[in-house]
Amino acid sequence: MSDSLPACPECHENMTYKLGALLACPMCGHEWLAEAVGDTDVDEASVIKDAVGNVLADGDDVTVAKDLKVKGGGGGTMKVGTKVKGVRLIADGVGDHDINATVPGFGRMQLKSSVVKKVL
Repeated sequence: MSDSLPACPECHENMTYKLGALLACPMCGHEWLAEAVGDTDVDEASVIKDAVGNVLADGDDVTVAKDLKVKGGGGGTMKVGTKVKGVRLIADGVGDHDINATVPGFGRMQLKSSVVKKVL
């Protein structure tokens, strides 16, 4: 809710606020990338995308896009299509892991955004 942020492109209200790498409108619920309207305040490197290019945000649900061998603990293989609810994006993950999540059957772990697809 700032005068420096652009109005919502859907309903044209001026109550826009930042939601991670996105801008959001509390009036209509529309979310969009800031650079789509010319806002340079959001760093392009901070935008995290899934395996097919959808922008991810905290709390999104994702599915695993390919079989993954899990190291440590019980080990095993995380199968394609495993649904992970309520992911959290992190900037300081191990290597290029940028998602913190609780995976059913495996527990808390970090995932790469390049191996998940956002549930739309």
